Amino acid sequence: MELKPQRQADRVVLHLAGRIDHFNAQEFSQALEPELQTCRSGGCQLIFDLAGLDYISSAGLRVLMLAAKQVGPQGGRIVLAAPRPVVREIIEISRFHLVFPLHASVAEAQAALAPPP
Repeated sequence: MELKPQRQADRVVLHLAGRIDHFNAQEFSQALEPELQTCRSGGCQLIFDLAGLDYISSAGLRVLMLAAKQVGPQGGRIVLAAPRPVVREIIEISRFHLVFPLHASVAEAQAALAPPP
């Protein structure tokens, strides 16, 4: 599992790569903590770029759910972008696409988060 943050004004694109499963879900949670800390203090938008993610288990999805609970009260949002077909299927089977907006690309996710003109 690899997590690379890319900060852009009031949002952070989190590029994920590899696998997130019960073996490394805690590592994923710890890697995510600095971004969540920033969001807790001012509310921000997190875009998870899933293009490099090969697999995510229920343990990884749980980390996303807990992250949403932490940033939501401060006005933060989490959206998912660019999942590979197998990851998209996992998200849809688990019904997480009803919890997190799911976009075909990072650019589409950024456009959806942009304030209205």
